[in-house]
Amino acid sequence: MSKETKADLFLELANLDDQGFCDPVSVDRFIGRYEGLKLGNGGSWCRDDGSLAEKFNIVRMKERNKITAIALHGYKKSPIEKPIPKRIRDAIKKQRCVVLGVSSVEVDHKDGRRDDPRLNDFSRVRIDDFQPPSKAANNAKRQHCKECRETNKRFDAKRLGYPKSQVKGNGTYRGSCVGCCWYDVEDFRKRLFAGAD
Repeated sequence: MSKETKADLFLELANLDDQGFCDPVSVDRFIGRYEGLKLGNGGSWCRDDGSLAEKFNIVRMKERNKITAIALHGYKKSPIEKPIPKRIRDAIKKQRCVVLGVSSVEVDHKDGRRDDPRLNDFSRVRIDDFQPPSKAANNAKRQHCKECRETNKRFDAKRLGYPKSQVKGNGTYRGSCVGCCWYDVEDFRKRLFAGAD
């Protein structure tokens, strides 16, 4: 039987959701069965180089430089570092910009976080994982995706004059970019105006 780790104990106490998030867990709750979680200097088991941090994004709340609560903000994902396959790059480059309709385009990962492990496997990557924005449109998307990564607030398409903010999900990022207008501009418009005459 394997030994229960401090990370295991914390996960038991944390009431984790299916996206790897939990509300802040106060250190005051580290009693009884969870007494082993009491923090020494630097929060040993909840440091960024510990086993818990290999799987989760850890947030440590502090008062006067002392950790008072710990929360998990989702599962860690591995950013995509491999280049886009040539066959896909060539096919996308022949298309027009999905935003401005111009012929000079860049090849863009639809997923603004670029953290789907499937995209690291060239045998599994598909052309519909990408879209053709112009440089200006791609720069705008990149900026909005950066803001979403920093705040977990998805882009509000009403800022561009659309009648809906997202076509799937809501304004809070919960592990998926699907439904944001920047994720798939063409699909966003189709879903938005489906059935409209």
